[in-house]
Amino acid sequence: MKHTASSESSRPALLVAQTSFLGDVVLTTPLVSALRARVAPRRLAVLVRPEAAPLLTGHPDVDEVLIDDKRGRDRGIAGALRTVHRLRDRRFDLAVSPHRSLRTALVLAAARIPRRIGFRDSRGAALYHERVARDRGHHDVARNLALLAPFGGPPADIRLHVPVAPDAAARAASLLPAGGGPLVGLAPGSVWATKRWTMEGFASVAAGLAREGARCVILGAPDEAALAEEVAARSGGGTTVLAGRTDLATLVAVIDRLALLVCNDSAPMHIAGARGVPVVAVFCATTPALGYGPSGPDDVVVEADLACRPCARHGGRRCPRGTEDCMRLVTPAAVLAAARAALVRHPARSGAA
Repeated sequence: MKHTASSESSRPALLVAQTSFLGDVVLTTPLVSALRARVAPRRLAVLVRPEAAPLLTGHPDVDEVLIDDKRGRDRGIAGALRTVHRLRDRRFDLAVSPHRSLRTALVLAAARIPRRIGFRDSRGAALYHERVARDRGHHDVARNLALLAPFGGPPADIRLHVPVAPDAAARAASLLPAGGGPLVGLAPGSVWATKRWTMEGFASVAAGLAREGARCVILGAPDEAALAEEVAARSGGGTTVLAGRTDLATLVAVIDRLALLVCNDSAPMHIAGARGVPVVAVFCATTPALGYGPSGPDDVVVEADLACRPCARHGGRRCPRGTEDCMRLVTPAAVLAAARAALVRHPARSGAA
């Protein structure tokens, strides 16, 4: 169906603002797709930090990825004003912000976007024209979709989606170990130290799966390469370290080919969910009840039942009790058993990569 010039001009230019962590951007993708369907904007852009741009580049519902480098060149007042001017130049009619920071609310208001929608508990809530309740008892995907209330409410079909770039898929294929066993990824890193299960635990799981014929790859960001190498060394060999050898787009493509991902509460867990890859996630300082658990119907969380959990929304830099029990009391045997069971439940994926 073709739109006339007048009907095209009546459809809003829409901005979705999400400048939080990588995992938060992945969890925003159902909102983006639902807004595309409900609002039918003439243009839909998403504002993210620069490191998150590959997660949305090529997304079918995103026309433009805009950057707010708030921890780099756009930090501080002068940097925020640069972002404001970039947004003014784009002449948005509507902004929807799942990000609850004061800075985001200030930037959207200063950009003079005439209709702004955000959460009632945002630090800059007074700067939004429409404020929506955010239910802490729901998964973060459902919380984000509550922002559709002004447009008729959330859809019945809710899916994460992160695209795989063709060139990244080719790079990923060249990095993967040869062989016929299931390809299993292990992601031992996390931004927060108390979210990281022990190196010994990941190494033991890698060793056990490798003995049973799995091709194990250790994944992570460049600054997690040393951690990945240590896990590989403690596993006794039989693993391939890809941490530090993949950019984000290639990491997405690698995860897309996995039979299983064993990980912490971290961005790779959400990327796997967006690509339909089964997950066994170890939750240490955090809990799925915070709303950031894995999204697949068969995904498994392994955790220690402790009264002190969660100790913070994101975890912390160190255990406040000094025991690290939430990490130490998760046994390799429990995680290995969950991984074996997941591979049995998904035989098609186990032979796919």
